[in-house]
Amino acid sequence: MVVEALRAVLTDPRVLAAWVVLVACSLAVFAYDLRAHNSHLAPLMQFVWVLTVLYSGPLGLIVYAYSGWSAIPADTLWRRGFRSVAHCYSGCGAGEVVGVVVAAGILSLPTLGVAATTFACAYLAGFALTVGPLVQEGESLTTAVTDALYSETPSITVMEVTAIGTDIWIAGEAPIGSVLFWSGLVFSLSVGLLVAYPVNVGLVAVGVKGGMADPRGT
Repeated sequence: MVVEALRAVLTDPRVLAAWVVLVACSLAVFAYDLRAHNSHLAPLMQFVWVLTVLYSGPLGLIVYAYSGWSAIPADTLWRRGFRSVAHCYSGCGAGEVVGVVVAAGILSLPTLGVAATTFACAYLAGFALTVGPLVQEGESLTTAVTDALYSETPSITVMEVTAIGTDIWIAGEAPIGSVLFWSGLVFSLSVGLLVAYPVNVGLVAVGVKGGMADPRGT
């Protein structure tokens, strides 16, 4: 019953059109705020926030305002957890979109093939977004890969198992030209973000992840 009701909403082209408008407005607000108040943010975090808002629209904008804005009153574990999950989300989201479009939309692979291909693409993209900056900061490739393996694997795994499972559950049979294919993908991305958030809070709390830089001091 719940699945059918959700599919009915996500199949409506007006819902997808309204979401596109919301994302566009969210990106416009973000771009203005970044230029006017937060241009000092590191290029990596600017990239992270752009993709987070692009994937999740107003939800991504709220996460940015709560944890990535330079005017936050104080930095907390909860804010660091959001920055951490946003960093993971930006890379994994790109990989997931590519994986789903190629595996399900273009190659029409069976469900297991879609899940495996999408997870691999998401993992590699999220992994690269961690390893690349570490190497640029001077770490050896071996150390960067080792750090990324234990710090990012739990977050990526929870995020992508949730997101891919949700997408297949809702829109597994939808063709690439349908509204449900794209709305299901968008919906699943945000579900993955929310489910992976407490995992990142836990990883930051025990010191496995740093939570990215405090935006007030960058």
